Amino acid sequence: MSTEQRAEPLRLGSIAPNFDAETTAGPINFHDFIGDNWVVLFSHPEDYTPVCTTELGAFAKLEPEFSKRGVKLIGLSANTIESHGGWIQDINEISGGRVNFPIIGDKERKVAYLYDMLDHQDTTNVDSKGIAFTIRSVFIIDPKKTIRTILSYPASTGRNTAEVLRIVDSLKTGDKHKVTTPINWVPGDDVIVHPSVKTEDAKNIWPQMRVVKPYLRFTPLEKEKTSAAV
Repeated sequence: MSTEQRAEPLRLGSIAPNFDAETTAGPINFHDFIGDNWVVLFSHPEDYTPVCTTELGAFAKLEPEFSKRGVKLIGLSANTIESHGGWIQDINEISGGRVNFPIIGDKERKVAYLYDMLDHQDTTNVDSKGIAFTIRSVFIIDPKKTIRTILSYPASTGRNTAEVLRIVDSLKTGDKHKVTTPINWVPGDDVIVHPSVKTEDAKNIWPQMRVVKPYLRFTPLEKEKTSAAV
């Protein structure tokens, strides 16, 4: 598939496209894999590359925290399943963790094109046949199969796993309590009462609410009431 045939870019609120794929844990249907869970799908340019190796090791170490929150991890790399198997051994050795989540084999870039995980800017990010590698994309998907977050990093820059987990906590906590989270929020910090909640109603729900501006209303929310309380 050429770059001219790329799918329309996905947006927040789009339904995550379904696909069948081979993974290091066996064949999957993506929507079946999601089931009733949240899912973090993240792609890598290629196996046996330095930045990707550090990233997968970090995700492996943090996977228990995602699992506690009902979140499944699944990686993708533009290589074969057989290649992934040897690479995982390196990742486990270097990181001191253990990769338990599946990694999709996407040598033909079928999923990469479907999710627009390609780099228009870096024309050197291609394999020996001139086929574009994936970039470092992250999709956070909820149980309704709705894409809630899209992150794209250049191939040269490793991601921040703690930030991905923080976004999950923000989304899950916001859904539950009708709140939004301010800059640099971490579970336990004050949250913002959602604009859709009238101030009169908000005072009953959040007795400790403080109004900075009519549109900016903060309230404490203990960490124990967030999705991080696991």
